[in-house]
Amino acid sequence: MAEKTTDKTKFWTRSKKVLFRCAGTVNGILSWRDWRNATTWRHSAQIVFVLLNIYLCAAFYLWVRHFETGATGAPPMRPEGVEGWLPIAGLMNLKYTLVTWEIPQTHTAAMILLVTFLLIALFLKKSFCSWLCPVGTLSEMLWRLGKRAFKQNIYPPRWLDIPLRSLKYVLMVVFLYLVITMPAETIAAFMITPYGTIADVKMLNFFRFIGATALITIIVLMTLSVVIPNFWCRYLCPYGALLGWLSLLSPFKVRRDADACIDCGKCAKVCPARLPMDRKPCIRSAECTACLSCVEACPARDALQFSLPPKRIVAVNGDSDKIARRWRRRKLSGIAITIALLSIIGCSIGAARLTGYWHSQVPEWVYQELIPRAQMLGHP
Repeated sequence: MAEKTTDKTKFWTRSKKVLFRCAGTVNGILSWRDWRNATTWRHSAQIVFVLLNIYLCAAFYLWVRHFETGATGAPPMRPEGVEGWLPIAGLMNLKYTLVTWEIPQTHTAAMILLVTFLLIALFLKKSFCSWLCPVGTLSEMLWRLGKRAFKQNIYPPRWLDIPLRSLKYVLMVVFLYLVITMPAETIAAFMITPYGTIADVKMLNFFRFIGATALITIIVLMTLSVVIPNFWCRYLCPYGALLGWLSLLSPFKVRRDADACIDCGKCAKVCPARLPMDRKPCIRSAECTACLSCVEACPARDALQFSLPPKRIVAVNGDSDKIARRWRRRKLSGIAITIALLSIIGCSIGAARLTGYWHSQVPEWVYQELIPRAQMLGHP
């Protein structure tokens, strides 16, 4: 009995870990106005990208209406960026290019943007989903609204969560199989069909003239997203699944320094993907979107960061200088991620423009003929 009592006493009287807070924080949290606050940078990027997509959709609508109404004169400039909403066309064109080493003339921007987002996942985890994707932004707004209204969100139990998460990977594999097994000649033939040529117009018309079934489905998905965080993104998005798989190769990951960590568990509580960063030295999961919510919630300096592997410097809890040296020039801040995202996108689109591969090479008379009867064109 004496030995057991001694062990218990040692357990309860052991010294707590030393906490070193980041300078300028209040209870370990940076103000949203602080330029170091990664969440502020991420939300700013989300707002900018949502506004950009609204502009692209409005400009594309005006371009389509020019041909639908038979207006005379030069049509408005076609916004090629709208083809970011055509990931399947981009994937098909990428397969065609890899096989033939020729750049397709239809929906070229869709392929350029797909490759750009794949590059982002390769270097910066699945940050496209939490920093740029308008659907991801809407999903986040909905579950935060639900949390504010109902005081909490619903998280399916593990036995249900894992099978549901597999759905998006099943969809991803199906799409990849269909495209990879499709001969390049078939892809080229499809892209020059009337349907393939104006696939972007068909996409627009899907939302303009949406049917009852599709509308109900969208409403159900949005309702589920209010109570279950990121329902679509977590369980059904094949695009996110593809980015997640590729993000496993990213050198940057959320990493925890056990010597600086005080084991408060705040990081795991705020993680939308419910990842155990309070127990793992490194998060390698394909579900991590690099939203940095965990990093912002961490009250301990250098305990959690989005970074490269640390330098091999021996340190212990309380040795804040050596711990800081481990991560010097290794971690990315919110502003650094924002600049990196803009650089990758800007360089990709800039290179495509300079080489003449950004715009589709479809003659205007083709659009004049096809767009007015777009609703009558079926899938070949």
